[in-house]
Amino acid sequence: MNTATLVQLAASDHQWAVAAAFIGGIIVAGALVWSVRAGMRYMDQESPRPQPDEQPRLPDGGAVREMREMREPDEIPLTPRSGSRLMPYELHHASTKTGKDQQRKRWLPGSSGAFGSGGPGHV
Repeated sequence: MNTATLVQLAASDHQWAVAAAFIGGIIVAGALVWSVRAGMRYMDQESPRPQPDEQPRLPDGGAVREMREMREPDEIPLTPRSGSRLMPYELHHASTKTGKDQQRKRWLPGSSGAFGSGGPGHV
């Protein structure tokens, strides 16, 4: 916009619309400045960031690696009718245990397909 356009807008019927747009822009800019200052005050009240010597370190043994193992169900032993019932302390904390066979089961080509996949099924 050049000066001639601004003069025409100021002298015409739209002078109130121009003034309202200018005042609205000032209000929005003021709200943004206020929010940035409020955020800076909030950040100043937070606890300081940890120093480099306070950062977490790797354990002496190095990084912890994941452990892969084959699991099998840990069955609850059957008790005879004349025997005593199992108490909670006699049960294990997990429903699975480490399997005897630790060989990973592999898919054999042509042996099976997923349900509804259209494959030949178990051969």
